[in-house]
Order: sequence, then C-alpha cells, then structure tokens
Amino acid sequence: MAAVSISFEFFPPKTDEQHATLEAALPKLKALAPEYVSCTFGAGGSTLSYTPETIRHLREEHGLDAAPHLSCMGGTREEIGALLERYKAMGCRRIVALRGDLPSGMASYGDFRYASDLVEFIRREHDGSFHIEVACYPEVHPQSDDAHADLRHFKTKVDAGANGAITQYFYNADAYFRFVEAARRAGVTIPIVPGIMPIANFSQLKRFSDLCGAEIPRWLAKRLHAHGDDVDAIREFAADVVAALCDRLVTGGAPGLHFYTLNRSRPTLAVIERLGKAA
Repeated sequence: MAAVSISFEFFPPKTDEQHATLEAALPKLKALAPEYVSCTFGAGGSTLSYTPETIRHLREEHGLDAAPHLSCMGGTREEIGALLERYKAMGCRRIVALRGDLPSGMASYGDFRYASDLVEFIRREHDGSFHIEVACYPEVHPQSDDAHADLRHFKTKVDAGANGAITQYFYNADAYFRFVEAARRAGVTIPIVPGIMPIANFSQLKRFSDLCGAEIPRWLAKRLHAHGDDVDAIREFAADVVAALCDRLVTGGAPGLHFYTLNRSRPTLAVIERLGKAA
C-alpha cells in the first residue's frame, strides 16, 4: 500500500471508565503519527463542556493536533463564536463543521440550520484561522431525497468555504469512487477522505449503521453473524476485510484514511498492521 496520511476520531469521555479507555488507547494510536485527531460534539450541545476539555487534553497532555467537531446544534451565533475564539486561543487550526442531528425533545434548530451556514459563519468571522472539514455521504445521507440532492447539499458546503471532506463510513469501495467521480464532475476539487469504521462488535456496528444510513453488505453481515460469539474470529475476519477495503481505497487514489476509533485502539491497530504488511 502506498504511504497515506491517517487521522483518528475520538468522542469526549464522560465517565471514569471512558476516560481510562481513551487514555489506554492514546499512546498506541499516537505512535502511528496521525496527521491530526478529531473529537466529536454531542447532539444539542450535550458535550459542550466535554469537547473543549478533551481537545485541550489531547493537545496539551498528548501533543496531538486535535480538531474539534462543531455542530449547528451547539447553540446561538454568540455561543458558537465564543467557542471558536476559545479553540483559536488553544491553538486549534482545524474544525470539523457539521449540521448534527436534532435531539429528541428539541422543537427547532439553533441559529444555524445547515452545515453550510456554519461553514459560511466560520469563514466570515474567522477567515484564515481554521481549515474546515465537512461531512459527505457516499451512500447518500439518510434524510436526503436522492443522490443528486445530496450531492448538491455537499457542493453548497464546499462553496461556502470548506477545505476538505470526511465521508461517512462504508464497506463498498465502489460507492466511494463513484461519489468522488460525481463530486468532481460537479466542480468539487477539495480532498475527500474516506471514513473508516473498524469492526469489533457486529451488534454495535448494526446499531450505528441503522442510525446513520451506512450499508452493511449482506455477505459481510452473514459472515460476521456466522462467527456467533467467537470474538477473536470476528476481530480477525473484520480486520482482514477492513484492511482490504483501505488498501483498495488508497490504491485507487484516496488522499487519506480517517478512522472512527470509538476511543479504542485494538481494532484500528489490527487494520493498520495489516496495511503495513501489505506495503
């Protein structure tokens, strides 16, 4: 496999157990020299205090170039503006700007309805301060009317000032290549980095996929299900599958790989180890 930049995504830990899990994972993943790491932002601002603190910890205690996720669900223009100033003061130079999902019980969005509005705001108020990443969906956003509408929404975010994009995870490389080809035809020139979800637990993966609209190919689901409760067999098989996917993506021209770690190192390390042996 050709050399390619990698990045990792974490979520802000809330409990002592979650803190311990992340702390155990960080040294192992840091050893792989990621270009940057990102930290998610909870729906409705539920991690408004957790995300900045996790970003500070990743930067100051672990020396990682940490990029916070920022969501339209995060509050008013003033609150988001203050958060951007806080991140700038920390030394953050990269932001992942997302719409986010409207939490259950909330009647309306905040001051920003779409990610493109958030990107435009960051560009207008802090132009030159942040490299802005946005999300895109090779298998189409679950709330989009169709693939053409989804592509138009993506281009709107790019036109608003996005510098790069990270995809939702997928297990069909052709979906990624076709999406990139369509985006290029539409005039999108920014890097589109595939998001990679290593597999450690099939039931958890199925739950995530049902929520975000990512497709688990039937053959993959059947093979994973066939292993039953054999955790080691699932890990070995899943790492082989995801490594083969990554190899094909990079060989086909993907500019990087963004791993959704779920704050654990083992599944991601198993994939990257296989990629190293294939190099």
